[in-house]
Amino acid sequence: MSRFIGRSAELHVLETAFASGRSEFIPVYGRRRVGKSELILSFMKGKPGVYYLGGQSPSGLQVREFLLEAARTLNMPLLAELSVSNWRKALTTVVDQWTLTHPNAKLVLALDEFQWVAAAEPGLVADLQHGWDRHWKTNGNVMLLLCGSYIGFMEREVLGQSSPLFGRRTAQIHLHPFGYLEAAEFHRNWSLTDRARAYFLVGGLPQYLLCLDDRLSVESNIRQNLLDEYAPLFHEPTFLLREELREIAPYRAILFAIASGSSTVKAIAEATSLPNRNLHYYLQQLVDLGYARRRYPLDGRRANSKQLRFGIRDPLLRFWFRFVFPNTSIIRSAGPSQALTERVAPALDAWFGNGFEHLCREALPLIYAHEGTTAGFEIGEYWSSKTQIDTVGLRDDNWTDLGECKWGTVRSPGALEAELERKAEWFPNTRGATLGRRYFVRRKPAGRRKATNWYGLDDLYALKVDGSGEIIA
Repeated sequence: MSRFIGRSAELHVLETAFASGRSEFIPVYGRRRVGKSELILSFMKGKPGVYYLGGQSPSGLQVREFLLEAARTLNMPLLAELSVSNWRKALTTVVDQWTLTHPNAKLVLALDEFQWVAAAEPGLVADLQHGWDRHWKTNGNVMLLLCGSYIGFMEREVLGQSSPLFGRRTAQIHLHPFGYLEAAEFHRNWSLTDRARAYFLVGGLPQYLLCLDDRLSVESNIRQNLLDEYAPLFHEPTFLLREELREIAPYRAILFAIASGSSTVKAIAEATSLPNRNLHYYLQQLVDLGYARRRYPLDGRRANSKQLRFGIRDPLLRFWFRFVFPNTSIIRSAGPSQALTERVAPALDAWFGNGFEHLCREALPLIYAHEGTTAGFEIGEYWSSKTQIDTVGLRDDNWTDLGECKWGTVRSPGALEAELERKAEWFPNTRGATLGRRYFVRRKPAGRRKATNWYGLDDLYALKVDGSGEIIA
């Protein structure tokens, strides 16, 4: 990254831990491309430490690479000469040698892509537990960072109750993609509409946001960065699946089915011809990786498995499997410009409408903060066989907000309000809460510009947060 944007809260956690007078163990995890490595490398600048990026190679080779890196970064050439083939001995030796020569200085040990390192050495988690309990916890000069992109693995094998490391972390960082407000900082030359459209296309992942050039139009970026077979983002979904999964065909079939409108397990099974016993495993893998999500209608009642739907969590994957994957032939034969004109543009505005619904649900907690709401809440959506409500805010103060999201031009504000009233009649308000109405649009119509329950993009992007992620009231 040419410039490091955001992550002030996470950097503060790491800096505070480094400055403490005790040893620290902090797992850092989140989906691939979210910026975990950049966060750790930015934090480690000017600090003594060893950063090791794991790979899919034999454990002995990775141990050797780790020792070579330690010898280089710590200026301890003898570490490169060690005849050590296991992680326990390698880690213990590096820490012992550091402590011997720098008794009052804290050493950062960062193992990135930890799921791959642990896969090559199944006993590594237990080795780390041994080192922590027997040596590092008490000597006060070790800062251990375990970084992983496979969320399910990190939650089970590092944070879970069955893990040897359970209860030993001193902090943890689950790094999420940037929200729409932070993502907008990457493209300051664009209008709010175009910043929102960029967010709908690639979400809040720094690497993807940096691929988009705000000196060009959004359409030009789609053509050059998403539909051009020589562009990095064109191949990114395939790379993501290949990096994390042994076989990609069933996962591509599932993601294509979801992007095409199949959201229930039954519909996905019919679209992919995958047996249920395998389908549930594949779906769980996609959820663990942060690529897919489970959805339930939010109405205050216990979630019912019969109402379960799946969605694609990652915006780039959502776009790719909707527009790129099914149109690969025309992209390669006719080129990205013709593919954009014939296959993408006619359906793009409706597709942006779905992205706008996600943005509005993301904005509702910020709206509550600015309104001074202190009650707890859940944010989601509601659907049944009779109605579909885009945004639901279920608050603990016996208030429920129902929201309608409209990306296209609003020609009749009254008609939009009447539509939400009809939908509200089908909402199962079983707890007897007061039902509020909120309307989210790209531009507020003239007759509703002063209405406090109508929000345009300018209102949503005015909901600022400070560098630590706190709301600025």
